[in-house]
Amino acid sequence: MIVEALEKMSFFSTIFGFFGFGIGISFGLVAGYFLFIYSESADVKDPEIQPLANQDSETLQRITPEIPLWIKNPDFDRVDWLNRLIEYMWPYLDKAICKTAEGIVKPMIAEQIPNYKIDSVEFEVLTLGSLPPTFQGMKVYITDEKELIMEPSIKWAGNPNVTVAVKAFGLKPTIQVVDLQVFLAPRVTLKPLVPSFPCFANIFVSLMEKPHLDFGLKLVGIDLMSIPGLYRFVQELIKDQVANMYLWPKTLDVQIMDPAKAMRRAIGILVVKVVRAMKLKKKDLLSASDPYVKIKLSGDNMPAKKTTVKHKNLNPEWNEEFNLLVKDPETQTLEFEVYDWEQVGRHDFMGMNVVALKELKEEETKVITQDLLKNMDPNDAANDKSRGQIVMELTYKAFKEEEMGKGFEETEMMMMDKAPEGTPPGGGLLVVVVHEAQDVEGKYHTNPQVRLIFRGEERKTKHVKKNRDPRWEEEFQFVVEEPPTNDKLHVEVVSTSSRNLLRQKESLGYADISLADVVTNKRINERYHLIDSKNGRLQIELMWRPSQPAT
Repeated sequence: MIVEALEKMSFFSTIFGFFGFGIGISFGLVAGYFLFIYSESADVKDPEIQPLANQDSETLQRITPEIPLWIKNPDFDRVDWLNRLIEYMWPYLDKAICKTAEGIVKPMIAEQIPNYKIDSVEFEVLTLGSLPPTFQGMKVYITDEKELIMEPSIKWAGNPNVTVAVKAFGLKPTIQVVDLQVFLAPRVTLKPLVPSFPCFANIFVSLMEKPHLDFGLKLVGIDLMSIPGLYRFVQELIKDQVANMYLWPKTLDVQIMDPAKAMRRAIGILVVKVVRAMKLKKKDLLSASDPYVKIKLSGDNMPAKKTTVKHKNLNPEWNEEFNLLVKDPETQTLEFEVYDWEQVGRHDFMGMNVVALKELKEEETKVITQDLLKNMDPNDAANDKSRGQIVMELTYKAFKEEEMGKGFEETEMMMMDKAPEGTPPGGGLLVVVVHEAQDVEGKYHTNPQVRLIFRGEERKTKHVKKNRDPRWEEEFQFVVEEPPTNDKLHVEVVSTSSRNLLRQKESLGYADISLADVVTNKRINERYHLIDSKNGRLQIELMWRPSQPAT
């Protein structure tokens, strides 16, 4: 009986114990909730917002690293739009970047693994994760050269997964890179800027300071960075290696497109010898004509080259030679026109013709005799009329491969660092390129044009109507018998208007440029402040090409 009573008491105790536990927990949670709500301090206040200048030094040291550069440094521009764009495009950029990186790294690895007795190295997983980098700000430099320089500040706390399998000695362990943090301050230069999409031919990347780098490294699932001393050793080793390769002035060069094609850079030279003309038609009433020949290549903005004038001669002989830079021998043509020189008024047109460069063989001189035509329209009956003939010798010389392999600046100047044949001995060729002007403004009208005066010879650019910041990109050449060491080039920006009868012409400013420096340095590209102009500036590029020494 006693045993049965004890068993019943034990059963009921267990039941009541469970109920008591449940009731106690419920009561405790409810009581705790009300205590938390009603015991909240009444002294809680909103945080006080203060200017940075009013913060104490300890607070400033704590929050300064998190302040974007565009706030701390006025030279940096805010680029939130770029961060939003990258964030939206990141899933696609991730795949594109990984594919490109894998294509670049694989050949490098394949070249190195034989030196370490490794059978193979393969990417098992390669993804940059879901967190894109953030641009804290960007600084942009403006130069007078054909380039764009940017210095972004990049922070990336990403979650990439890069898993590499290394096969060696019958084993295939995996190495995994995770939890990457990178802080970079690179300088990115896009040059040369070209008129073909994407508008630049090369990308040059340099690091302006050692990068901050932090990451996790796992070998067969074991975190190697937890090994004492290894973490700091690996971090410093990678920083030093990256700095040795890319710390400014060293650069990483990435070619986007062939600079020669992008810039339509010269790939050869056409040597043109104007020999003679025959049976030209008389243009002057009282005497024979005074013929001369103008030659140029199609698609070339360079001024046409001219022979000397042969006075009172309908069968002139010149035997004058010219060098023309060829950019595309498959499509370019040699255009030549014969004129009758007039001392006053417009020169009379005597005839023209063209020769396709694709008809010429390299390094082979071809003598051609061409009839002079009125125009290149085959259906024009006026071309049936006899206008005379012209005889020329043409030789096309392509640049050698080692010459084409040079940098774009070297190749551009390679055949232009000397004056063309026929330049007076001891003299040379002064080349003036008028690029652009800024903030030129007239009192009555602003239709700017540039006048160049050198040793009494005047050249002019085209007019640009109603523009305070005109751009010309026009080139002029002056042949001189001796280096212009003591000479000055007079440059004036003028504006003309046919509507203002009282003040048709107005000066917008001028500059007198000493040529001693260009003779010494061979090339100068500067912006000159215009005299008699409030804020006007003119960008002029000068090049001196001395004559070739006699052989």
